[in-house]
Amino acid sequence: MRLRRSSPAALTAAVSAAVVLGIVISPPVGSITGLGSQASASAGASTVGALFTVTAGGRLGTHFCTASVVDSPAGDLVLTAAHCVAGLAAGTVAFVPDYSNGHGPFGVWTVTQIIVDQSWTTLRDPDDDFAFLIVHQRGATASVQKLTGGELIGIGKSAGEMVKVAGYPDGQGILISCDNSAIAFSPTQFEFDCDGFTNGTSGSPLLVDTDSLAGPATVIGVIGGYEQGGSSPSVSYAARFSSRLAALYQKALAAAGR
Repeated sequence: MRLRRSSPAALTAAVSAAVVLGIVISPPVGSITGLGSQASASAGASTVGALFTVTAGGRLGTHFCTASVVDSPAGDLVLTAAHCVAGLAAGTVAFVPDYSNGHGPFGVWTVTQIIVDQSWTTLRDPDDDFAFLIVHQRGATASVQKLTGGELIGIGKSAGEMVKVAGYPDGQGILISCDNSAIAFSPTQFEFDCDGFTNGTSGSPLLVDTDSLAGPATVIGVIGGYEQGGSSPSVSYAARFSSRLAALYQKALAAAGR
């Protein structure tokens, strides 16, 4: 099994197009299948960034995963895969939005709190392979979301939607992206077929409702879940966002509001 990180209350049924606290709840739709594609270099995306370890001296260390800014009142929430941050502590991880070859136009944001579902902590349940990170930048006068924008969170999205997936492979220093259908791998997992999503792309958001990475979007999953995102760079997986993700999001909102 190849890891995509290279280092250390049920919802109301069938609510149509409702948006509450940054959550989009959708009724089920039919699924379709997609054909394999090839990822290519992207011009960048303000909400999507790279996760790095932080050295004891406070400098950026190794890139190991991808994350993205999600909508919140405090503007300080970032979403990634739980397996990306397993065993890591707050203060040892940093998020750099729109990172490109050593440059981050929005600066470096330190992770001050890591929030994962209890089922992931105790069972490593692939259906709970997602995590929220609270981030902070010393001396910042605006939140990260104020600078980058924030993705809405899509709950109950069914297979078959076209998604744009963007992430940072290890060793490349640039963002790649790919468009294809998020097909059904299982009732709880999406499959996304596109070559190029190697180590470092865990946590990459699956985005709908966007024609480009420059506009507002809704995230319906992150690379992770089955096989921690997949054992092949051409086939990726993501846990479908359901009531468990919604509950964790509410927990993260409460934590960020303190």
